[in-house]
Amino acid sequence: MPPPPPPAFGRARKRADRLFDAALDDTELIAARASLARGRWATVRALLASTRDDWDRRGHRVTVLAQEPAALAWARDWQLAEPESPCAAVLVAHAVVHRALNGKESPDAAREACRAAAALAPEDPTPWLGLLILERSLGTEEDVVRLFDEVRARYPDHHHAHHLVVARLAERRADAGQDPLHEVYDFANWAAEQAPADSPLAILPVVAHAERYRVLAATGSEPPDPVASGHWVGRRARQVMKAAFDWWLEWERDDHPRRHVDLNFLAHAKYCEGRGAEAAALFHRIGSYATPAPWSYPDRDPYTAFRTARDTALGTA
Repeated sequence: MPPPPPPAFGRARKRADRLFDAALDDTELIAARASLARGRWATVRALLASTRDDWDRRGHRVTVLAQEPAALAWARDWQLAEPESPCAAVLVAHAVVHRALNGKESPDAAREACRAAAALAPEDPTPWLGLLILERSLGTEEDVVRLFDEVRARYPDHHHAHHLVVARLAERRADAGQDPLHEVYDFANWAAEQAPADSPLAILPVVAHAERYRVLAATGSEPPDPVASGHWVGRRARQVMKAAFDWWLEWERDDHPRRHVDLNFLAHAKYCEGRGAEAAALFHRIGSYATPAPWSYPDRDPYTAFRTARDTALGTA
């Protein structure tokens, strides 16, 4: 069955807000999040209990639930009722991390909550993901590497963790310009090569290229309009884009919880590369599940950037 046509876009800001839903197409997560907002954590308990061995999905669901304004209060109520629950502990931990990054909790409180959650479930990479999210912004490079190793020791192909490390590595040597030997490319290529053939980490070199553009544009080394940049039209860039697009054609993982993150990075790259037909195929598959990154790079309105690119690629501009 062909994918449904992408939805029409209106101008209202509320439409734009709805466009970027971190839950993406996870309908069970959306329902559980609504229940949590009403103080019904039993639905969340059942949702997280179903992800004990699906670490990418567990990480996705926990990070989205943790962003709810009342998540910490209700998760603590759950933890009081079930103090030995690793699911309650990990939701508390991520909620504290989210609040710490917004200046509403101390980073030390977030670190302590994540370590407490890790102690209840030593095999679970999700508490370590919470620490990695925190230290990606607040910690040293050594902290990021150490925590990535903790995640990877529990699940080597962790999607979110790899994206966090790529974003941090891209910020090294911000003034180095378009260096094809920059370490972020080495890491992304290594991760893609180490992963199984059907792993969405095959898209990681494209993510690395976009993250490097974000850094270069922020320093003035690249134009603020990615289409006007030569960042996506060099020989190495074309090879990266072709390899990633070929992987998508052969292996498209329509069951991965964060696949729309990859699709948005790949559509952005193909649009900036000037490959309109390939970008259009990706926009059809994305449908309404746009993500702020990389459309916001370097400092753009992501809704406008996504809509313009999509309409241009589909010939409706």
